[in-house]
Amino acid sequence: MDLLLLLAGSLAVTAVARRIEWPAPLLLVAVGLAVSFIPGMPDFRLNPELILVLVLSPLLYSAALESSYLDIRANLRPIGFLAIGLVLATTAAVGLVAHWVVPDLPLAAALVLGAVVAPPDAVAAVSIGRKLGLPRRSMTLLTGESLGNDATALTAFKVALAAATGTAAFSWGQGVLTFLIAAVGGVAIGLVLGIVVHAIRLRLRDGVLESALGMLVPFGAYLAAEEVHAAGVLAVVVAGLYLGHNAPAAGYATRLQETAVWRSVDVLLESLVFALIGLQLRTVIADARPDWDLVLASLVVLAAVIVVRFVWMFPAAWLPRLIPKVRAREPKPGWRGLTVISWAGMRGVVSLAAAAAIPLDMPGRDVVVLLTFVVTVGTLLIQGTTLPALIRELDFRADDSTDRALAEAQVQSAAARASIDRLDDVLDDGIPSQIAERLRAIAEHRGNAAWERLGRQELESPASAFRRLRREMLAAERAVFITARDNGEIDDEILRKVLRELDLEEAALARE
Repeated sequence: MDLLLLLAGSLAVTAVARRIEWPAPLLLVAVGLAVSFIPGMPDFRLNPELILVLVLSPLLYSAALESSYLDIRANLRPIGFLAIGLVLATTAAVGLVAHWVVPDLPLAAALVLGAVVAPPDAVAAVSIGRKLGLPRRSMTLLTGESLGNDATALTAFKVALAAATGTAAFSWGQGVLTFLIAAVGGVAIGLVLGIVVHAIRLRLRDGVLESALGMLVPFGAYLAAEEVHAAGVLAVVVAGLYLGHNAPAAGYATRLQETAVWRSVDVLLESLVFALIGLQLRTVIADARPDWDLVLASLVVLAAVIVVRFVWMFPAAWLPRLIPKVRAREPKPGWRGLTVISWAGMRGVVSLAAAAAIPLDMPGRDVVVLLTFVVTVGTLLIQGTTLPALIRELDFRADDSTDRALAEAQVQSAAARASIDRLDDVLDDGIPSQIAERLRAIAEHRGNAAWERLGRQELESPASAFRRLRREMLAAERAVFITARDNGEIDDEILRKVLRELDLEEAALARE
């Protein structure tokens, strides 16, 4: 019952955030912080295994489905510098700073802290960037980083934890080997699973079954990889990228259903995750019982987490351009874009879940959990609340909208011509001329719509007028069928069938 109330409350806060146009993750954290001190509130402790399997895996899979494999491949080098290089650099730098400001914290435990807080959670950053229109390449870097950094951080976490708890003989060479094996194994398992699932779905030819099978993929990929000590989150990401890239080969029903289902799942899980982050405050304080020295140390660690991203970002972006091949292949990164990406380093539930997974007998565990909480909430509230203002102040927006619209118009026109040519090929004498003329008109309308949007953005184009008027007609049709159902002239089965047809047409109008 407590979990149900938490889910309902999280969705309510998300609804309010959307209505007032505030970033939902930040409002959820703030409300959770306040609610955590209400007397009688249940003790919401994170279960790390449940969080990683039931929350992180589907969120990563959904993000991978919507990501562009081609864009990520084209930007693999900078994404690798973020998802692997920056995570490892953050682990080392934060670990050394934490050991310095909290001398009682062993160095191995401090490195565990570094690995725990190393991976940024790009959910809030991507949602803000999409709303404010960040350039496409910046969005690709943030999304690609979020898809890969969790695997790097969790692998580094396992290596550091083994050293801190003395559960296994530790050496840096063994740690690097463990990391490589986990990464390669995760990629291999995710790719094999993606290929198998895609082949099965092509043979099913049933949208409901295909969608149901897709729902199992993130959990199966994660558990299969973890079973053989590979990187589970990396397996989930690779499977999602493969299936998302090959989604055009599936049926239209599968694509429509999966889009709707995964968007709903995203909203539900993201609302739950950020609410849980805020609700941890009372529990963390009760366990750590911090004094002022520890509070000051936590603020220093928070500053180190923010600063190390800046220190890494600029050299990692500019130094590779000394290589002629890199300079010829990649656009020159400007300081404004690097500043925005550097500031978009909010931490999330992965850090808290990893901290909760630390064994109780590890020296300094309560301190590590407290510092993790301060870093997570601090970056969300400090960077998250100021990121929109920074983007506006630097005026760092996409400037390729005209080029993208032109490319869309050209391809849409070519597609319309191809559809008309295909119509002419398959027409026979038994088809009434009215049907052929109507089909040609529909194709021509779709072919001209993109050009009209490009050339007449300040006025209502014919395509816009068509969509507006057709929506009014669909609403009138819908009202007649609903009235007929209410009057007993038709049953609900007929109504649902007709409404689906009308809804699909309206959805098509909304996407033109």
